[in-house]
Amino acid sequence: MKVFVYGTLRKHEGNHALLKSAVLIAQQAWIYGELFDTGYGYPAMKRSEQGKVYGELYEIDQAILSKLDDLEEYKADREDNLYERVEAQIFTDNGEYSGLVYIEKKEGLGKELIPHGDWKLYQLLNKKPASIYYFAYGSCMDVERFEKAQVAHLFEKVAGACKLEGYSMKYLFSANDGGRADIIEDGGVTEGILYDIPFQGLYYLFDREGFNLGWYRPTFVDVKMSETLIPDVLTFHVYKKQPESAPPLHYAKEILRGSKGRVSPGYYQKLEEELVRLGCKL
Repeated sequence: MKVFVYGTLRKHEGNHALLKSAVLIAQQAWIYGELFDTGYGYPAMKRSEQGKVYGELYEIDQAILSKLDDLEEYKADREDNLYERVEAQIFTDNGEYSGLVYIEKKEGLGKELIPHGDWKLYQLLNKKPASIYYFAYGSCMDVERFEKAQVAHLFEKVAGACKLEGYSMKYLFSANDGGRADIIEDGGVTEGILYDIPFQGLYYLFDREGFNLGWYRPTFVDVKMSETLIPDVLTFHVYKKQPESAPPLHYAKEILRGSKGRVSPGYYQKLEEELVRLGCKL
């Protein structure tokens, strides 16, 4: 059976150990609904067609389900449950699934609406840490764009080149003049640059990626630098993926300029080959 989790059961959150023997199907999953802060250190979801809640999808067995029921204090047919366990449609980069999700049953459990439906992002924005790790891929590796935007000082601390395993880079965001880069959770590998940026750099990235316009959404991934795993790194993922299309030449040049000598030679060659395949005349 499958279960969608959106709060403390997600990777690197306080109760994720309950899913240690579960199989991750999708880290980038979502469901229709609205997310609320309960004020107790965990969120609650309500059914709604007006918003989206982001989380992860797992394959679990009956033993894990029993542990999740205990955590949520859920008992079948009990009237005073905090949560109801229901079947719902879950959306991922690789299609739709039917699975279980725990939603609010006790009226008033969810107190404050969590904008954009992401518990991890909500916590980050509330904590406002001095600095955060940011994974740049595609044209976001191009230093010249930072300089032109007069924000190069926010991206001075380069941790190094790294790999995002489980994701491929495709051109799935459709702009007026062609495609823009995106990551899709399809089992591939995307190389990029890991930056250690001050918190205020987040607002530049939100603007650049069209976060409030519904273009790209912030998400959190684990990247590898050499053999070191760095968890919960901020990156951006297209909200509404379109069929892949060729990027304009100026954008292709930014990608190649930003990645040359920084990513592996094999990956750089792959970038060139993909651009040519899509019809870019480099």
